[in-house]
Amino acid sequence: MRQRVVRVAVTAVLIALVLLAVPLGLAIRSSFFADERDALERAALAGAVRVSPDFATGDPVELPAAAAGQQLGLYGPGPRLKGGSGPPSGDQAVRQALATAEVRSRTGTNLVVAVPVSHNERVIGVVRASTATQDIWRRILAGWGALLAVALIALAVAILVARRQARALTAPLEDLSRQCRAVTDGDLTARARPSPIAEIDQVAHTHNDMLHSLTELLQHEKNFTANASHQLRTPLTGLQLTLESALAQDGDSRLRPAIEEALASTRHLHRTVEDVLRLTRTPRHHTAATARESVGRVLDDVTSRWHGLFAGDGRRLAISAPDATTDALIAGRAVTQILDILLENARLHGRGAVEVTVRDFDDTLAFDVGDEGTLEEAPAQLFTRGHTTGPGEGIGLSLAQDLAGTLDGRLSLVSYAPTRFTLLVPLGHPGGVTGENSPPFD
Repeated sequence: MRQRVVRVAVTAVLIALVLLAVPLGLAIRSSFFADERDALERAALAGAVRVSPDFATGDPVELPAAAAGQQLGLYGPGPRLKGGSGPPSGDQAVRQALATAEVRSRTGTNLVVAVPVSHNERVIGVVRASTATQDIWRRILAGWGALLAVALIALAVAILVARRQARALTAPLEDLSRQCRAVTDGDLTARARPSPIAEIDQVAHTHNDMLHSLTELLQHEKNFTANASHQLRTPLTGLQLTLESALAQDGDSRLRPAIEEALASTRHLHRTVEDVLRLTRTPRHHTAATARESVGRVLDDVTSRWHGLFAGDGRRLAISAPDATTDALIAGRAVTQILDILLENARLHGRGAVEVTVRDFDDTLAFDVGDEGTLEEAPAQLFTRGHTTGPGEGIGLSLAQDLAGTLDGRLSLVSYAPTRFTLLVPLGHPGGVTGENSPPFD
């Protein structure tokens, strides 16, 4: 921005200098020529006053001394040079002066003024004064050089002033930009400093007020999440201990499967609460590096929890994966939660059979979740938090997309009819780090 401010100021000064210097340069040229003509006229008139009428009879001619660079001569009716300096034979200006009156003209490379000498109402001679135009141009060029020097000095001063003003204008904006970058990097304590420029100071004040409000809002959200998670974890832990105790003491084999299913659901719910809490307080790539599980185990877990629910609704759930992918390691808990959200949406909003298919793309796995329903929502609205097409709070797909981001993955709607979502997940091999070294999806 500094360079832009300097360029604007210098451009304005250059335009002003051109608009001023061009007419002034023309005025200098006209003034120098006019002054020289006036000087020649004064010299010629002074010479004409001193000419005696008897010069035609041979009386000596006494003309005043010519100025430097000038020629001053007296011509008779011939017209021949009678005294002073000039061409031996009178030029066009002399002949015109003999016939009419005073003449101002430019002859060749000379500026000429011819004044007639009269006696008894009869022209008896002409005084001719001349100077070379190259001498005039030499003085004009010197004047133009002085004008150019003044213009360059004015331009240099303008550049210095513009640079100083540019620093004064851009320094508060650069400070505001640094504070914004600090906030982007997570420093919510960064504040813009006051500025001596009222408009920029108002922007900085508004920025600080906005940041203060956002900080309070984020702190409120963090406190709420922490409180809710704490209040959920305590009863869940107690329920889990109760179910484990009942499982250890119960000898009735008819209740054992139900207790085991309830205990598994309780553990899954406990892990979900922990992952959601971690998502709200941990940088996104750190979550992806935790709890690596094989694809086969993740699919088995999903099957055990969702097969009965779909069967109870009279719908078929089919989950398949190539044998080569079942041992691949992924961030199991995050992928499980995403699949849970997609299956819950398929159960509530979809229809017909539901299929979960895993495809292998070398260093990436694609999890396809589809049903036989039709979706007419735009993807931008579909993943907007709070937007829903039926029962629910409109949080699930937004949360699933955030969880996919923690894996350096991507969740997208790839088909409207039938409805199909695809989750792309970078592979984590044994001994590798899931998510950290995988290339992100843009």
